[in-house]
Amino acid sequence: MRPITLQEPFRALFYAPFYCTIARDAFAAQGVEVTVQPGRVPPLEADAVLAGAAHVAWGGPMRILLAHEKDPESPLRNFGAAILGDPFLLVGREPRPDFALQDLAGLTLGTVSEVPTPWWTLQDDLRRAGMDPDAIRRVTDQPMAENAAAVAEGRLDVAQLFEPLVSAMELAGTGHVWHACAARGPTSYTTFYSTVANIAEYEAEFMAMIRALAETQRWFHAAPEEEVAECIKPFFPDMDQAPMVRAIARYRALGIWTETPHFPPEPFERLQAALLSAGAISRPPGYARCVDEAITLKALA
Repeated sequence: MRPITLQEPFRALFYAPFYCTIARDAFAAQGVEVTVQPGRVPPLEADAVLAGAAHVAWGGPMRILLAHEKDPESPLRNFGAAILGDPFLLVGREPRPDFALQDLAGLTLGTVSEVPTPWWTLQDDLRRAGMDPDAIRRVTDQPMAENAAAVAEGRLDVAQLFEPLVSAMELAGTGHVWHACAARGPTSYTTFYSTVANIAEYEAEFMAMIRALAETQRWFHAAPEEEVAECIKPFFPDMDQAPMVRAIARYRALGIWTETPHFPPEPFERLQAALLSAGAISRPPGYARCVDEAITLKALA
């Protein structure tokens, strides 16, 4: 099989299944040589796959929805799911076990500035709870680390954060989880994606990658949290072990990580609905135009 270049979008702990697939040499075990291009927080208009700089990437189906909004004939397709639950949490300084989304009225919320999906999905939750998202006081221009510090210091009521920031705050006694956004149910967050042409040309290689992910997922859901943390440690050399293990345990309990690479319609449609209600897209391109489940079915047959 031909060598494949795989684009990482940015470094985040919730991408752990992909990091474990790489660290365990699961791609090589399936006969495909995969080179990973490290990512940074990317501008939405840039795409390594469309530019021909990578054969395939992993990332949010949000990108494919936006691509189809811009170009109804976009060739981008999702396949091979790994994260179909929302990894973001609402964190306040003091415990609030009876918190409901309606309690955000009158509070100041620090939302994620690095990427848009967390707010787009949360604003949809607020609408479904009978609230006007535009009425929520928000801090929109600070990175998550600054919002976490502001909550810890009492300068911000609540922040939308991901792991391991949340577990680090809990261990330090500076924050408590009020709400897990994964509670809404399946929401598509991360899959492989490529173009229709690449999926056809590199079908054998991509199917091998899907099988590698599937094998890793079986291991991933059986291994102790400490073993998973050790596996991904090379990707997070400066991260302390305790919050990493705690974060993995939380995400497992919330069910954000899939047990197989299959990508059913329900989580896609929930994300699509959120982008529609946010005004990020004006029409629903639909599951069939954005997802290639056939290659996953063929790979795992």
